[in-house]
Amino acid sequence: MVLGDYCLPEEKKKDQNLPAMDALRKQASKFREQVAKQQQVSLPFKHILVDQSYYFTSLDSHFHSYRFVIFVSVLVIQAVIKQFSTSGYESSDVVVIDEVEMQRHQHLEKLYRATRAGKDFQKEIVKAAETFTALGYKHIETGTKLSEDCCRYGAENNSDNILAKAASVYGDARKHVEKEHEELNRLLSFQVDFSYVVQVLDPLRQMINGAPLEDARHLAQRYSRMRQEAEAQREEISRRQARVRESPTAEQVAKLHAAEAKMQELKANMVVLGKEATAALAAVEAQQQRLTFQRLVSMVEGEKTFHLRVAAILGEIEAEMVSDRQKKESAPPVAISENGSEKTMYFLAEAMHPFSAESEKELSFSKGDFVVVRKVSSTGWSEGECNGKAGWFPSAYVEKRQRIPSSNLSGECQATKAPTVI
Repeated sequence: MVLGDYCLPEEKKKDQNLPAMDALRKQASKFREQVAKQQQVSLPFKHILVDQSYYFTSLDSHFHSYRFVIFVSVLVIQAVIKQFSTSGYESSDVVVIDEVEMQRHQHLEKLYRATRAGKDFQKEIVKAAETFTALGYKHIETGTKLSEDCCRYGAENNSDNILAKAASVYGDARKHVEKEHEELNRLLSFQVDFSYVVQVLDPLRQMINGAPLEDARHLAQRYSRMRQEAEAQREEISRRQARVRESPTAEQVAKLHAAEAKMQELKANMVVLGKEATAALAAVEAQQQRLTFQRLVSMVEGEKTFHLRVAAILGEIEAEMVSDRQKKESAPPVAISENGSEKTMYFLAEAMHPFSAESEKELSFSKGDFVVVRKVSSTGWSEGECNGKAGWFPSAYVEKRQRIPSSNLSGECQATKAPTVI
């Protein structure tokens, strides 16, 4: 597409849009000045200015083209993005001095990228921990309200209602769960380790914004710029050598010697700076690896402790709720008056496990006691007498020893005191 395609063909449109064109011309001129300044300090603009030189030189005569101005703007924006999107350490496969320097350059580039990745990972850990903390406080707020609601319901419906008792139990346990959440939130900020406080997130924050990391990366950037300068100086020496071959004058020879001397100075400085930058970046990377690993382990241990404690709390209240439900479902049946003509069978049983009565209807006994069993219910409970007391007890707690008809029982068997059965 040529520049003529951008021009408006109708003179009338040109006259109507003249004020807007003036503004666009000023803006385009400003863009051109900015690009010219960038050319002096930044190489990425060089190829754009060369490839698009015709457009810039013809800008004044074609200022009325909207599309042309947009085209120039896009080029400038792309160049700026390209300039500032670099990692800070220039990657290059060109051997500037020798293989030793090339290996040092590649090692520095690897360390530079590794420390950048480590810094980004530390930021993600801090961000995630801060999010967990915010969610944790919301969880604590919700759980505390639920605990209060459960306790209130249990208190207002304090009766033989199994739901009211379960609500009270859960409400009390919920308070302990929220305390564990508070401990976990505190862990994300600090962890008490023996007699001193070990910060979990603060060390990561300090290292992210710390001077050692920035200083080491600045050294690597200085080495990268010095390497680019050495590469340019090598090209300068090649040009000087060509000129000396063409015209071996004293002036050309002197300039060649000066360029070579500068190159030797650059080599010496690169050796010193390269070693310093490599050592600094290597130390920072090792510290990043060690510190980040320690913080991850601390977070894992804290979360594990939190979940184990919460699981223990929930396990206890679950067992208590299930036990209450089972007792309610298998409670001793209501006594029903028996027909006098009906013959009831009695038998003697030995207590294999101790049982403690929890209500007036139940019978307590110790292991080894003998109980006269009068009734056996299908619910798993039996009625009998022991030590002068009568009541209900779990059938599984006793084992049958002897069975006799009730008509054969002496009058003592029906007395308050348990009879002696032979």
